[in-house]
Amino acid sequence: MKKDMVNKGAILQRDRETYAIAPHIPGGITDTATLRKICDVADRYNLRLKLTSAQRIALFDIREDDLDRIWAEIDEKPGAAIGLCVRSVKICPGTTHCKRGVQDSISLGLKIDERYHATPLPNKMKIGVSGCLLSCAEVCVKDIGIMGTPKGWRIYVGGNAGPRPRLADLLTEVAADEETVLAVMEKIISWYRGCGREVRIGAIVEEMGIDEFRSVVLGEQRNMV
Repeated sequence: MKKDMVNKGAILQRDRETYAIAPHIPGGITDTATLRKICDVADRYNLRLKLTSAQRIALFDIREDDLDRIWAEIDEKPGAAIGLCVRSVKICPGTTHCKRGVQDSISLGLKIDERYHATPLPNKMKIGVSGCLLSCAEVCVKDIGIMGTPKGWRIYVGGNAGPRPRLADLLTEVAADEETVLAVMEKIISWYRGCGREVRIGAIVEEMGIDEFRSVVLGEQRNMV
């Protein structure tokens, strides 16, 4: 794919002629004005829409000559649907909306999204934040997964739902304090950014073993609450 198309957040489609784009919608949370704007653009350019698993709205069948105009009319940041970076932060409704939620996944997830969405990394990274043990954000198949419990948060690392699926390992458990979770996130991402490897983080966890990974990245043994 041409580099300028990647910079525009455009994904070449199967016909090798048209493109898809996905405006960034943090956690899939938006408003009716944004939805109307996207729908109006889709109508004007005869585009198809799809709700994606990354909680975004993708627009298909875009001609290359229309890309700049469409982005200008949508007037939203591109979602990081491609590239070696933090691709998405999937967030469940948590205690904001769900009767089963025990932790505020929306508050924490939006802070993570604001800090890390589209951050360049050695390989792609997907993050999930679930407000209870039902794990509707699929945290155990994410590179970094955060799961709410009645006592606080479990932080998982190394999951992958790709061609070689892998369940994440439990890295640590912390109290119900967002700043503590964010501090652990920063340690993981900073270490991964500088590790000198270009593979998904799960491959590194598998090679090192979770105990050594925990010791190297966190500088401590597993902290249980």
